[in-house]
Amino acid sequence: MNLHQLRFIREAVRHNFSLTEAAKALFTSQPGVSKAIIELEEELGFQVFKRHGKRIKGLTPPGELVYQACERVLAEMENIRRVGEEFASRDSGRLTVAVTHTQARYVLPQAVAVFRKRFPKVKLVLLQGTPEQLADWVRKDQADLAVATEALANEPDLITFPCYDWGHVAIASRKGSELKPFLSGSGTNSPGRKIALTDLADMNLITYEKHFAGRKKIDAAFERAGLTVDVVLEAIDADVIKTYVGLGLGVGIIAEVAFDADKDSELVAVPVDHLFGRNTSRIALRQGVFMRTLMYEFIEIFAPMLTPKMIDRVLGGGAAYDI
Repeated sequence: MNLHQLRFIREAVRHNFSLTEAAKALFTSQPGVSKAIIELEEELGFQVFKRHGKRIKGLTPPGELVYQACERVLAEMENIRRVGEEFASRDSGRLTVAVTHTQARYVLPQAVAVFRKRFPKVKLVLLQGTPEQLADWVRKDQADLAVATEALANEPDLITFPCYDWGHVAIASRKGSELKPFLSGSGTNSPGRKIALTDLADMNLITYEKHFAGRKKIDAAFERAGLTVDVVLEAIDADVIKTYVGLGLGVGIIAEVAFDADKDSELVAVPVDHLFGRNTSRIALRQGVFMRTLMYEFIEIFAPMLTPKMIDRVLGGGAAYDI
């Protein structure tokens, strides 16, 4: 039994039991992967995978236990690599943060600027994707940590920490604005009459794609009220939403952090968190991860309330940090 065999089993499962895709991910040949798995099964005395002819269809019951053990062993191997990085180059190296577009564009810039000033030799990588992709990257050690709103708290193999909460605003073009009844005075964005779900249901709406920025809460609110809405455009990017709202194509619903009254002077905004509730953005870490100093530092810059001591307490004291 060797680590290559364990990696082959893990990648086969991760690539939906395609040995061809597993081999590509590991930069090796498909016959080599197949041979190594068969040799491991012969050593163990049972089949790890269910087969139909030459095709792998799933895990056998004991194979499921083997796969879980492979994940644990390889996760610890990754931790050993991180230990080496930590003590070989404490103030350099690489930090990979997985984020959604909203976090990268509107929330993280200040924290990134502080971190880069403090650690100029560190290569900081921002991976952007859906919340589901973010969770997967952290789980597979392709990212050190993730920052997002949706999905992360529901991942059983991730540890998440709340870092800030936010609501939505409805936005419209200042010219001929559909939101005029809800503004208290000409040229201001302060709320007048509170906008209602029924008001929004009568408008053409432009908002986030279903996996992003609290969209599920928006849909759920309309569904509970028994209202059908016309979402004429969906996007993952608030800037795209603002562009099309500015063209008069509809009323946008975006994260409040994405609206700047000075920069977005051609638009007006009214708060709608009383309709859709507040959302909590979270930082996610893989269970059992070895916490490098750079990870602690980035988290504390971004969310000062998340001290190393607090993180260690939640993680179970798995890493030491001088505070």
